[in-house]
Amino acid sequence: MIPKLRLLACLGLLTSCMPNLRAAVDMRIVPARGTPGDASVIIDEELIGPLFWVAANNIRLPVGEHRITVQKEGYFPWDRMVSADREPIRLEVVLEPVPD
Repeated sequence: MIPKLRLLACLGLLTSCMPNLRAAVDMRIVPARGTPGDASVIIDEELIGPLFWVAANNIRLPVGEHRITVQKEGYFPWDRMVSADREPIRLEVVLEPVPD
C-alpha cells in the first residue's frame, strides 16, 4: 500500500512541475539587408534577445495573437501583430533609419 502512495505522490510532483504543454507554432524572423543584427526583438512586451540571435534560432509561439516588435535607437520601430494558428510564420524585418 505504501509503495502505491509514494508512486502517486511522485506522479503528482512530476505533473505539477511539468511545463504547460500548449500547441505552438514555429516563427522565423529574417532581417532584411541593412537591418542591424543587434536590434532588440520583443514579443508580447517581453524582450527575447538581439535580432541576430532570434534569426538564427526559430521561436515557438503559443497559439493565439502576438505582437512582435523589433527596435533599435536611430531606427523607426518595426511592429506587427501575428496570429499563430497551425502554419509556420515567416517575417521579414526591415528597420528604416530615422532621418537626421
